[in-house]
Amino acid sequence: MSALPPHGEGTVGDRAVQQSLEAAWPADLPAAEEKELLAAGRALLRADATGIGRAQWPAVFSGLGEGVAPAFAAARFRVQAAIARRDGSADKAVVHLVWAGTDRGGTFTDLRITDWHFTRTTSRKGASTWTPQPRT
Repeated sequence: MSALPPHGEGTVGDRAVQQSLEAAWPADLPAAEEKELLAAGRALLRADATGIGRAQWPAVFSGLGEGVAPAFAAARFRVQAAIARRDGSADKAVVHLVWAGTDRGGTFTDLRITDWHFTRTTSRKGASTWTPQPRT
């Protein structure tokens, strides 16, 4: 496994973080599903951290209300690395994200970790969709 970059390395260290995640947790999903889950996980994290896009997932963010200010500014937020993997069964997955951001108080923190859990739902026509689970 590659060594993680020192805190504050910036975007230069993101590749090492991604490689470390991939080495520690080998891929186990079809590429198309992984891509779908990664896109959703990144969007959920952005919505959670910055407030942008929360309306897209009312079941996930229903308890936050409109008056809650986001903790991070969108311009000072980035995903450093992300992977999507099975979570105990073929119908469950987790998107593991490592990210960096500057909060409203001006404090920068990198190598933050967030996991989003998903379940697969299948329609009567056989189409499957990954649905994010609310945090408990």
